[in-house]
Amino acid sequence: MTPMTTEGEKTTAAGPAGPSARRAIAGRLSWGLADQAASSMSNFAVGVYVARSLGVTAFGVFSLAWVTYGVVLNVSRGLATDPLMVRFSGVPEDSWRAAVARASGTALGAGAVLGVASLVAGLALGGRMGPAFACLGVVLPGLLLQDAWRFAFFAAGTGRKAFVNDLVWGVALVPALVVAAHVGSVAAFVLAWGGSAGVAAVYGCFQSGIRPRLSGARAWLRTHRDLGTRYLVENVSNSGASQLRAYGLGAIVGVGAVGVIRGAELLLGPFMAVLMGLSLVTVAEAARVLRRAPHRLGTFCLMLGGGQAAAALLWGGALLLVPDRAGELVLGDVWSAASELIVPVTLGVVGAGLGTGAAAGLRALGAARRSLRSQLIASACYVAGGLGGAAAGGTVGSAWGVAAATVCGSAVWWLYLRAALREHHQNTLREVRTS
Repeated sequence: MTPMTTEGEKTTAAGPAGPSARRAIAGRLSWGLADQAASSMSNFAVGVYVARSLGVTAFGVFSLAWVTYGVVLNVSRGLATDPLMVRFSGVPEDSWRAAVARASGTALGAGAVLGVASLVAGLALGGRMGPAFACLGVVLPGLLLQDAWRFAFFAAGTGRKAFVNDLVWGVALVPALVVAAHVGSVAAFVLAWGGSAGVAAVYGCFQSGIRPRLSGARAWLRTHRDLGTRYLVENVSNSGASQLRAYGLGAIVGVGAVGVIRGAELLLGPFMAVLMGLSLVTVAEAARVLRRAPHRLGTFCLMLGGGQAAAALLWGGALLLVPDRAGELVLGDVWSAASELIVPVTLGVVGAGLGTGAAAGLRALGAARRSLRSQLIASACYVAGGLGGAAAGGTVGSAWGVAAATVCGSAVWWLYLRAALREHHQNTLREVRTS
């Protein structure tokens, strides 16, 4: 008799994980880090190239398009690839291929629908921003499909293919940026960035041997609406909280405060790249642990969160030892103010690291209701802490408020994971007694 997840998903029990299983997990995590490194380097290169080529104002327009893409990406992940990672990680290949065809078709469809909306909005806006948003609408389907392939490969445990796909995007990006620089417009850079992602998206079809099924999108959304709807709200609330905090901080303290906070966060950029790289594979790995050794899931999540928190502390400690001269080489005039925020920003990342372990466990269990509640509470704490701290103590107060809020949010994630694990155990015992 196979145990069931809290949302009714079947899993397969297995014996304790041995050294070979641990080596396999380490290998998949390593490919997650490598893939995120490739993606982060490409994003960093695009940002620097656009800023140096177009200047501050035009770069601001490009950044607005970039932020909009981030929101759309969260929508696509919530509806398409998050359910894929939860329910089709480590499953037989036939099941994985059928699911990927529908999930990638859902991502492509979301890109098409939201792309049309962006295109219409861009044409209506006109002026400086209109062309950028119109071009974003053109490239959104390719951008979202490329991201879907990454998640599909990690669900299958073949992170190497995701890494190669991101490398293809990076290689295609080089000549595209050269052409865009020659044209010298924001729209050209948006097309270059999104068009090169489209090249990688097409390559992903050849890598997987799967063609996205647009016709399967409706069935995918209907079948996984219990997870998709909640993950959609969860993802958007997460990114929305950061935006609300930034806008509120600018209104309360001033736009310069937003730059100082961003400067402090950039100091933790390399570690955040590691955190995001691990997030690509943690849900899939937690799902594998649940299927093979369900009793080990809590320990796995604790080790995952604790390891990330410890690494953040070490990185923050190292930043405190950086000489002012070296810091000024990286951030210039921003260093002086940003360096005062290293401790609270580091503690905020420590809290986030702890929380990701519990979040991975909740998603692996398919406990979407608890996951959504946890994220909404954590997001509300984040906004309240950031803005309340800003009102009480300016920029430094906001940083400490976010640190406290993030630690509290992490505690909420773990309380909900504990409840979900208890329910899962009770359901398993009930099945054993009735079988």
